[in-house]
Amino acid sequence: MLNLLGAMSTAGIVFLVIFLVILAIIVVLICVFVPLKLWFKTVTSGVYISMIRLANLKQRKYDLNEITDAYISIKKAGLNLTLNELETHLLSGGSITNVVNALITANNANIDLSIDLAKAIDLAGLNAVETVKSCITPKVIVTDEISAITKDAMEIKVKANITIKPQLYKLIGGTGEDTIKAKIAEGITATIGATNNHKEVLENPENLSNKVLAKYEDKDSAYLIISLDLVDIKIGKNIGAKLKLDQIELEERISNARAEQLKTEAFLREKDLTLKAQQLNVEKLKAEAEVPKKIVKVFEQGDMSLMDYYKLQNIIADTNMRKAIAKTSGEDSDSLNA
Repeated sequence: MLNLLGAMSTAGIVFLVIFLVILAIIVVLICVFVPLKLWFKTVTSGVYISMIRLANLKQRKYDLNEITDAYISIKKAGLNLTLNELETHLLSGGSITNVVNALITANNANIDLSIDLAKAIDLAGLNAVETVKSCITPKVIVTDEISAITKDAMEIKVKANITIKPQLYKLIGGTGEDTIKAKIAEGITATIGATNNHKEVLENPENLSNKVLAKYEDKDSAYLIISLDLVDIKIGKNIGAKLKLDQIELEERISNARAEQLKTEAFLREKDLTLKAQQLNVEKLKAEAEVPKKIVKVFEQGDMSLMDYYKLQNIIADTNMRKAIAKTSGEDSDSLNA
């Protein structure tokens, strides 16, 4: 080595030093700016991503592990999704892992799912992977407890298991699960309400389910209803009996109120009669008080003598006696007749 350096000219040595310095700088820059571990990972996986591109992604502060893993997965699955498309979806706030896994799952299950639709589903806040899996294995959603009243005034309480399958090309902008639950609940309420006897619901719930599905219509639904099963069917309140009891109670309250009203009216009439009797008694006492004054005045004027006054008193006493005798005779005759 020393012999080689000795044989080289000064210019050659300077050139070699400069070359080595530049090479060292390049190596340092690569170690600083390029994630070599991920670069080797892409190379060994047969999916090449240039160092410059990795350095560029690192400068933009992306999750390099997520990007490289997603890109490797999509290429090994044989799908046509570029690194630029993954980067664009990340900039939109989406999850490239969900999109890639959804595309791979759909491809393996022979489900027609475009890249744009997968990204749109993810950006809509839906789990793209679970959505695709629901196309393979339909999903079951359960309504809250529904209460309805049959024509024979019996309350029926029921829950519904709704088996649904997503319609991928209607997921964006289509009506969701909550709307399906609400419409099914409305249909169940209406169908139970049209049932003549509550026993029909208990004995044949499948018939009720078929009627609800036959009337269900939602062209804009993002999901297709596969089946509808009624579960947890139970009888609630006997509304008819309750209404009768309420009616009886109401009539009793009205009757009691009427009796109280009559009692009050009788009490007031009694008070009024007592007051009138007291007023008449006062008038009578006033009139009796005036009699002696009138008699004295008559005597003073000479219109009646003392003898005439005694005769008048005798006539009054005789009249009162006759009335008393007549009253006694009448009571005796009534006793005999009885």
